[in-house]
Amino acid sequence: MSNKIGTLYHYVHCPFCVRVRMALGFLNKNYESKVLSYDDEQTPVGLSGVKMLPIWQGEDGTTLNESLDIIRHLDPDNSLACTPELNSSLEPLLNKLGSNVHNLAMPYWMWTPEFTPSAREYFEVKKSKKRGPFNKLVARRSEFETALQNDLNELQRDFKPWFQASEFSLADIMIASHLWGLYIVPEFRFSDQMHSYLQAVKKRCQFDYHLDFWR
Repeated sequence: MSNKIGTLYHYVHCPFCVRVRMALGFLNKNYESKVLSYDDEQTPVGLSGVKMLPIWQGEDGTTLNESLDIIRHLDPDNSLACTPELNSSLEPLLNKLGSNVHNLAMPYWMWTPEFTPSAREYFEVKKSKKRGPFNKLVARRSEFETALQNDLNELQRDFKPWFQASEFSLADIMIASHLWGLYIVPEFRFSDQMHSYLQAVKKRCQFDYHLDFWR
């Protein structure tokens, strides 16, 4: 790889951060990875004015914090076929998947290595305001899992072998990044077809979910 082209500030669990990490891997870009603590408000606000990740800070002075804007900036040749039409067509699907993914995964994400005790408390308090207490989410796991598996069964009918296409594209990164955090949920099982698809995306993107903690 060449010299690092910038710095990515991100959370390991965040699907939109995973999206950028996968794109960087596919594009074979070398970059500095900085995982922020979830209760660190000062760093993201100082960089972009809001507490929202991912944030890309390029060596060229560019600062961006919308995942698709970052990918478009990193992929000027549009080898991933990032278009407004793609985002519009996938947004309803990702929103539908995301609700159940987050309800299932959030109570478990906070026990992964990226969370300190203070970050864990901050995360649970903040997310519980929208989704309810985490212990109640865990109690409803079978409800969320049944709905999600139905959606995943429908989704995988569109694999040809990639999403609605014979060629890999950003659509596959957008889908895989939304689903990847489910590997953290104990005993959750993807179908063989979905698991194979996700692992194929992983290989294309040279992706390692917890890489920052294995270095």
